[in-house]
Amino acid sequence: MKTIEVVAAIIRRGDKIFATERGYGPWKDWWEFPGGKMEAGESPEEALVREIREELSADIAIDRFLSTIEWDYPEFHLTMHCFLCSLKGEALHLNEHEAARWLGKEELDEVRWLPADVQLLPLIEKELKRI
Repeated sequence: MKTIEVVAAIIRRGDKIFATERGYGPWKDWWEFPGGKMEAGESPEEALVREIREELSADIAIDRFLSTIEWDYPEFHLTMHCFLCSLKGEALHLNEHEAARWLGKEELDEVRWLPADVQLLPLIEKELKRI
């Protein structure tokens, strides 16, 4: 089974986190944390900054590493490096996603998360309780 290595940004603003809805592919209409595939020679942090610029036309500050999720999808094994982040500015533009929402801890179950992203929710709830 092939392995895909990706990065994900858990972008936090106050007591909410940013989620995006996929607008393409077999997982269309499922929700995820923005990010994407790492390119050869990139560190996870470099890949994340690049992916968020591409997907959201936004600059982020990477606050700290949260977790690496390992998940088996039917077609591939996913290794997803996840970081807590904050926006450097206010502007966000959906270049690849169908929709987006800012979710508080009580709203996290209102969207249909991709299976790998679901694994992050307990960690995110714990982070949001700290505020």
